[in-house]
Amino acid sequence: MYPARAATGYDGDVASAEPFLPERRSLRSLREAAARCRGCDLYRYATQTVFGEGRARARIMLVGEQPGDSEDRAGHPFVGPAGRVLHTAMQRAGLDESDVYVTNAVKHFKFVVRGKRRIHTKPKVTELDACFPWLDAEIRQVKPAVIVALGATAVRALLGPNVRLTAERGRALPSAYPAPVVPTVHPSSILRAPDDDTRHAEMEKFVADLERIQTLCQKRNGRKT
Repeated sequence: MYPARAATGYDGDVASAEPFLPERRSLRSLREAAARCRGCDLYRYATQTVFGEGRARARIMLVGEQPGDSEDRAGHPFVGPAGRVLHTAMQRAGLDESDVYVTNAVKHFKFVVRGKRRIHTKPKVTELDACFPWLDAEIRQVKPAVIVALGATAVRALLGPNVRLTAERGRALPSAYPAPVVPTVHPSSILRAPDDDTRHAEMEKFVADLERIQTLCQKRNGRKT
């Protein structure tokens, strides 16, 4: 399914995390193996791997793009400013955080340095594809009832290059998994809104998306195995 290569690390030509996945898989073994991943070059610059977190059989999986500066330093997903927006929206939408698994399509922070700041840089398609075996393994372990793609990069990872977030936002789309994928915005986009009124309006739309996801999850709850 993924490019085959020797499990000796990233060779600068073919990138894939697949050789680093453990033979016996659980969320714990995956997390431990991901800490040693050399499937692409991003590990050279990030502080650490930031793997997903949450209950092993969570009904909802939220997939973002990649860790940010705060997440890279802390080693946990969605603990920075965008994470605070996400958790606020989840609370308002009535999502039980104990029944949500959060992760990212890429497990290392990609950035450029400007002065004393590390500024997020969008991962390349090759980096996204290289890291996909970790996300695929997480989905297969958690078996969520609904997968939520937070932002265009997560949509690309889960549904391919032809699905557009703006056109499909809020819709339950078929995927390669038993669970549908629902695209919505990444919470960082709300932080980038140009003014308070726009930020408030975007937050309301995001909360509404999560409320629909909660309803969809409740409808599908009896189907999850």
